[in-house]
Amino acid sequence: MTSSSDAVTQLLIAWGNGDQSARDQLMTLVYEELHRLAHRYIRKERPGHTLQTSALVNEAFVRLVDQKNVHCENRAHFFAIAAQMMRRILVDYARNRRSVKRGGEAWQVTFNEDLIVPDERSADVVALDEALNELAKIDDRKRKVVELRFFGGLSIEETAEVLAVSPGTVMRDWALSKAWLKRAMTQENRSQIDN
Repeated sequence: MTSSSDAVTQLLIAWGNGDQSARDQLMTLVYEELHRLAHRYIRKERPGHTLQTSALVNEAFVRLVDQKNVHCENRAHFFAIAAQMMRRILVDYARNRRSVKRGGEAWQVTFNEDLIVPDERSADVVALDEALNELAKIDDRKRKVVELRFFGGLSIEETAEVLAVSPGTVMRDWALSKAWLKRAMTQENRSQIDN
């Protein structure tokens, strides 16, 4: 009997080789995990937001399916790509809401995880995206670590596998990235208040 991870990897290979039934089987196999991941993001949003968990999952999967050359090496790599898709969807949604409201209350997401200090302040998802883009200019691997851990929900070991580095390297990058983002986002909030 193969593990779920092995089954996902086999389906990804088959899908990458053009087997459309593998894509459908893959969706069935990973839907619950993607749903849990999306729910984690959605529950951190402010009350009254309109993006639903299922909509986030479905949109991410549609975007994955629309990719011309889907070549995921394994389960962790698939969830890394799914994390990038969810990040883009959340950012697009936040920017759209911000432009519609023009000065209204920004859509909020909490940059929080069990490993992050519990009193972490709420951060605007667009500001988080901008901070991650700045971090990428300095050290793109650290940006990827945040994306995989925060948006992808991957463990230290899974993140290390995707990035082909040691778990110790991921742990150091994760700690440094959290500190850098917290400082960058605090500075951003101060500059917005001063304007």
